[in-house]
Formats: sequence, C-alpha cells, structure tokens
Amino acid sequence: MRQKLSVTLLALDSLSIYRGLLEDNVLNNLQALLSCIQKADIELREVVNAYNDYYFELAKSGTMSLREHIIDILIFDENPFSFNIQAVQSSFSDNPLEKAVSHDLKALQLVSKLESTIIKAVLTELFPDSFYRTFIEELPDWVLASEPRLPLSTPDHIQRIKERFYRSNQWEDCLAELKNFHRTYGCGSFARNIAFVWEKSNGKGYLKGIEHPDSITLDDLVEYNSERSRVIENTLQFLKGFPSNNVLLYGDRGTGKSSTVKAILNKYHTQGLRMVEVPKAYLADFPLIIRQLKNRAQKFIIFIDDLVFGDNEENYTSLKAVLEGGLESKTPNILIYATSNRRHLVKEYFSERAGLQSGNHHDEVHAGDSMQEKLSLADRFGINVVFSSPDQNRYLRIVEGIAANRKLKIDKVKLQKEALQWALWYNGRSARTARQFVDWIEGKESFID
Repeated sequence: MRQKLSVTLLALDSLSIYRGLLEDNVLNNLQALLSCIQKADIELREVVNAYNDYYFELAKSGTMSLREHIIDILIFDENPFSFNIQAVQSSFSDNPLEKAVSHDLKALQLVSKLESTIIKAVLTELFPDSFYRTFIEELPDWVLASEPRLPLSTPDHIQRIKERFYRSNQWEDCLAELKNFHRTYGCGSFARNIAFVWEKSNGKGYLKGIEHPDSITLDDLVEYNSERSRVIENTLQFLKGFPSNNVLLYGDRGTGKSSTVKAILNKYHTQGLRMVEVPKAYLADFPLIIRQLKNRAQKFIIFIDDLVFGDNEENYTSLKAVLEGGLESKTPNILIYATSNRRHLVKEYFSERAGLQSGNHHDEVHAGDSMQEKLSLADRFGINVVFSSPDQNRYLRIVEGIAANRKLKIDKVKLQKEALQWALWYNGRSARTARQFVDWIEGKESFID
C-alpha cells in the first residue's frame, strides 16, 4: 500500500509539460500529503493536518472527485504544448514534445485513481494503536466519479472532451482529441470562458474571466433589425478571416446598442468569438491587452461601453492610436466595438470655436485643426451605426414583440395603453423602457394570478 503512494508521488514529481498543474491548490496539497507520509519521522498529527488541507482544497474546487478535478484542470492548462497548438501560426510539429505530453497524461491518470481508503490503510499500518484508529477512520473520503457531472450550461465542446477522458482507459490515447480541442478552442481561460473584463489590482492589469455573462440573445432583441444586421455582417466577415472594421454604435440611450454587442457574442462564441470589456479608464492599457490576445486561435472583440472623452484625456490618444494602427496595435484577430450616446466622442467647447477668430494670445493659433481632430475620432471607426429613439409606433411594436417572446397573454389595447403611460412616467420611449415595462407588467399579472 505504501509503495502505491510512493508511485503516485513519483507520478506527480515526473510531470514536465504539465508541471504548472503542481501549482494548483489541490495537487499541491496532495503532493505535500504524500511527501509527509513518506517521511521517516512521520507524525500522525502532521499527516492529519496535511490530509485535511488537501481535502479542503478539493472541496473548494467544486467537486469531491479527484479524477474530475484533474481532468478539468488538464484540458484547460496553458503550457508549451497547448499554447503552441492553438497559436495562429503554430510551430508545433515535433514528436519529442508529444512524447512528453503522453507521459504526463499517463502520470496524471495514475494520480487520478488514488483513493482515500489507500491512504487510510497505510496510516493504520503506520499507527496500529487502537487509540489512533478512530481519528484515521473518520478522515473524510473523496469519490471516484465514473461519469462527469457537468452543469446543463456546459458547452458541447467541453462536455465532449471531458467525456472522452472519462471513457478512456489510457489517457495518452486522448492526445489527438486534446490537440484538436486546443487547435479549435484555444487553451487556458480562453478555452473556458467566452467573456472577460480588464481589471487592475495593485497597478497591474489582468484579464478576468466572466463566469456568467449576460445571456441575452439576438432573438430577444426586437426591432432595429437593419441597424443590427450591419454589425452582424461585419462580425461574420471577421470570424471568416475576411477584411472587417471596427464598429461604433451610437445614438439615444436605451436603444439596444450594448445588448446588440452582447447578443452577438452569445450567438457566435461557438465559432471562436471572444469578448473583452475594457473600462474607459483603462484604455491606456491597450498595448498590454493586445499582447495577451494576439497569436491566439480565437477572434476577439474589445468592447468599450458608453464611450465619451473629456478634454485632453490620455485615453483619447490611446484609443486613437489603436484605431489608426500603431506598430504593435494592428492584429488580425482583434476588433474594437464601442457604444456611445454621442456622435462626437470628444467634448467640444464653444470657447474652441471662438478661438478660430480670437485675438487672445493665449488661444491656439490653429484652433480649427484641434477642433477637427476631436470631431474626427468617430470617423476612425470603419462602421458607424445609428440607434435612434423609436417613435410611438415602433415603441409599441417593441413592447408587443417582447411580450410575445415571453408568451404573455395580455389584452393588446391594455398593453399599449399602459406601455404609453409607463413611457410618460419614466424614461421616455426606448427599447430599454419597453423591456422595463414588460418586466413590470409580467410581474404584476403573475402576482394577481
């Protein structure tokens, strides 16, 4: 029994390409536990602490199956093998690396078969005193799951690769499927998540995966089909590798600009589309973001919501440089989609117009050039799409469309009358107002029933 634990520890120590998995909290604590048991001067208290440290991390991971956890982290691991396979211009063709991967898969499968009963049996041999037996026997167990227990929301491609490992008696035989997975869907968090947000901590920026992005779909959106079709057409060109443009969606608030971009992600993420939301305050980090996204298998839309600049903002210059294409900015797998309530993204002041004919020696000599530069930022987006506030008839069609999508059975006259009243009371006519009204009346009708 103790020899089996030694072999399991050796399997962990022998990882090469997947060595980064040893930094995983579960495997790191398992390695510490097995090392503790191998010590000549072993103490039960130390082993019990190490055992429960490992068990705690396994429970935190969201599964009580070591096998399930190992399969999950290995298929999403970013390492020399997975990164080279998914790279846009992959240089991977060497057999020695594949041989090392096969060895690691075999070692990880061995580790995944470790049972809590084996560790308890070894501890019972090492500490035969009946006084200790109760502590050993009551150590918590983990399970050996024979089938993956995947949430219903798990994408099909992830479900397929996990089931392949579960069905396999020899994980190294899964190498071809694993290569195809990375080549198609990438690796690391980009294979696991479809949406990200750029955040900062202690002055350092990083991409944070969004586990539950907005689930809105194109079918949920009513009206504005002509406006939306231009954005969809450009996105499809982008995904197919044809020339495409950065897009600015501007117009009145609540008309569905942001919802359109989010719905496009939900429609086309299975074709390799990913989205990174960048807050306006962090636009100066564009070079850092682009370095993390280039040479990836996926196509990325950098999404900037509610874009508008004040005077002399550094972020204005950063965005302008990216749109124009700097030495490091232009990459074929990245586009920028931005939304704004303003046609002119940079604020303009009457004092600047006055400066055109000013005699004040403090005013800029070529004030007209500065003013035109500000007004031309929107023109640097290849496609501008206008979302205007709906008139009354269009507003009512949106309300009726949303109600129909939700299969609400409400008298049409009543629905229209209350929808118009709602628009007067609150934010005026818009797609957002229509959705808020339907939310309210659906809740009201359900409460009455």
